[in-house]
Amino acid sequence: MIYRVRHVTEYRYVESVTTSHHDLHLLPRAVPGQTVIAESLTVNPTPAVRRDRLDWFANRATHLAIHERHDRLSVTSELEIEVEQPPPPETDVPWEVARDAVRSPSDPDARAAVELVLPSPRIGPSQAAYELAAPLFTRGRPLVEAARALMHLIHEEFTYDPAATDVSTSVDEVLGHGRGVCQDFAHVQIACLRSLGLPARYISGYLVTRPNGEPRMVGADASHAWLAVRLPDGSWLDLDPTNDVVPSHRHIAIAWGRDFGDVTPMRGVVLGGGQHDLHVGVDVTPLSEV
Repeated sequence: MIYRVRHVTEYRYVESVTTSHHDLHLLPRAVPGQTVIAESLTVNPTPAVRRDRLDWFANRATHLAIHERHDRLSVTSELEIEVEQPPPPETDVPWEVARDAVRSPSDPDARAAVELVLPSPRIGPSQAAYELAAPLFTRGRPLVEAARALMHLIHEEFTYDPAATDVSTSVDEVLGHGRGVCQDFAHVQIACLRSLGLPARYISGYLVTRPNGEPRMVGADASHAWLAVRLPDGSWLDLDPTNDVVPSHRHIAIAWGRDFGDVTPMRGVVLGGGQHDLHVGVDVTPLSEV
């Protein structure tokens, strides 16, 4: 499938901003099965400095410095991208093998994955997460089967509620009241997997919620979030607990890291501005509908 994505972020300030600096994760990283046909990033007012780089996790990151006085900032990312249906993983390796693989001293890729087992700023150690996951990860159970069962449990037991949480809500708070959004559900499942010693990463991207002839999926008209767990062979199994699916051609990956904080679409520091209003809008359209 080929999609056209338009992501608009707009800040309106009560007072003028004299200087601002921003870090963006809006351009898609190189991912097997995704081919970028065209892309653009438009910023108004025009930044005095723009630097594009790869961050610690090899995501494409953009730094902006705006020195022009302004009371409105608009950032528009536009993509045309082809997404292929990934083949399902075919492995019945027990989950303990995947857990132990990251301890291999001879595999540098496995050693690097240790970072995704350790606590991160937004996903700390959680006894409640362990207690949720442990009954599903019985001795010798295949990792793919157990991880999908956990995804299904989170989907069934938790309620999608945009008013229940914000970006500062902890995993234990979400586990306590059982409500949240895609970011929260991804954080919960990552916490569960890490509590068992399994490497898991947070993925930020977009979701096609209204495809022709297919059931509607749950996701805000903004960035979507899911996760992936590392398999013993070094590949990754993507999981979307918000929709209880293994991500397919309807998921467009932009960046990944330890948690939401590593891949925030846009954040920054401003001098001046006072209070502000923020508007974010995302349109993902199959090219056949354009």
